[in-house]
Amino acid sequence: MFAYVVKRLLAGVLVLFLVSMSIFLLFWYGPNEPARVMCDTKTSNRCNAERLDRFTEELGYNNAWYAEYGDYVKGVFVGRDITVAAQTTRCDAPCFGLSYKNGKPVWEDMKDRLPATFSVAIGGATLYLLLGVPLGVAAARRRGTVQDKALVSSFLFLSSVPYYLFALLTWLFFSLKWEVPIIGNTGYVPFTDSPTGWFGGLALAWICLGIFGCTQYTRYARGAMVEALSEDYIRTAKAKGLPTRTVVYKHGLRAALVPIVTIFGIDFGTLLAGTIFTERIFDIEGIGLWSLRAVIQRDLPIVSATALFSAVVLILANLIVDLVYSVLDPRVRLS
Repeated sequence: MFAYVVKRLLAGVLVLFLVSMSIFLLFWYGPNEPARVMCDTKTSNRCNAERLDRFTEELGYNNAWYAEYGDYVKGVFVGRDITVAAQTTRCDAPCFGLSYKNGKPVWEDMKDRLPATFSVAIGGATLYLLLGVPLGVAAARRRGTVQDKALVSSFLFLSSVPYYLFALLTWLFFSLKWEVPIIGNTGYVPFTDSPTGWFGGLALAWICLGIFGCTQYTRYARGAMVEALSEDYIRTAKAKGLPTRTVVYKHGLRAALVPIVTIFGIDFGTLLAGTIFTERIFDIEGIGLWSLRAVIQRDLPIVSATALFSAVVLILANLIVDLVYSVLDPRVRLS
C-alpha cells in the first residue's frame, strides 16, 4: 500500500510539472502580449510602444522561457521578489505571480475565494449522494416496474436540460420573482460571520447542483446495483436465507459503490476546481467566477494558478478514490 501511494504521488508530481510547463508555454508563445494588461493598468490605458517594451522587460518576457519558468517554480516553493513599474513586491510562497489587474499576489486572492468554492462543492456533492444513491438502489430493487420506469424516464428528461438553463430558471423564480425567504438572497457569506446567511446564500446553488447531479447518480447507482444483484455471491447469500436488507445493502451496495466512487471522485474534484456557471448565476465569489473573469481580462497569472489548482485537486481526488477501492471491495488489490 505504501509503495503504491508513493508511486501515485510521484506520478502526480510529474503530471503537475507537465501541466505547469504547458500552461507557461501557452502563455509565453500565445498570440496576445502578456504585458499589455499590466501596462494598461499601470498607465491608466495610456500604454504606448515604449511603455509596453519596458513592462515586457520587467515581466521577463524578453528572457529565455526556461529561465523564467525556473523562477516561477522556485517562487511556488520559496517565494520571490517581483519588480513592476519600479516597484518591488514580495510574493511569499506559494507565489503564483502578481495579478495583472490589481498587482496583488495571486495566492492572496485565491485563498480568500477557496472557502466559497469548498462550501459550494461540499454541499452539492453531499446532495449528489444523499439523493442519487438511495433512489438508484430503490429503482434497482424494483427493476422493470412502473415506478422504476417512471423514475428513470423523468430523470432522463431532467438531465437533458442544460445545467446553466436549469440553474438560471431556479434563480429567476426562487430569488427574483418569488423572493423566497432565506434562500432567495444568494451569495456567499462566511460561516463565521453568519451561519444563517451562509446557508441561505448557498442553498439554491446546492439545490441546483444536488437535483441536477442526482439524476446521473441515480442512473449510475441503478445500473451498478442491477449488476451487483445478479452476481453469484448475491444468489448464494439469498439461498443461505440472509435477510433481504442484508443482501442488498451489506453485500450488493458495497460492490455497487465502487464505480460510483470513481465517478464521484472526479465530479467532486471538478466542483472544487470551480463551478463557473453556479458561481456566476448565484453571485458566489469563488474560484470558478474568479477564473472566468481572469480569462476575460487576460490576467494570465490567475488563469495559470487556477489551472494548477484544478490539476492538484483532480490528482488528489483520483488518489483518494483508488485508496477507497480496497475498503469498499476486498477483491480490489493495489499493487
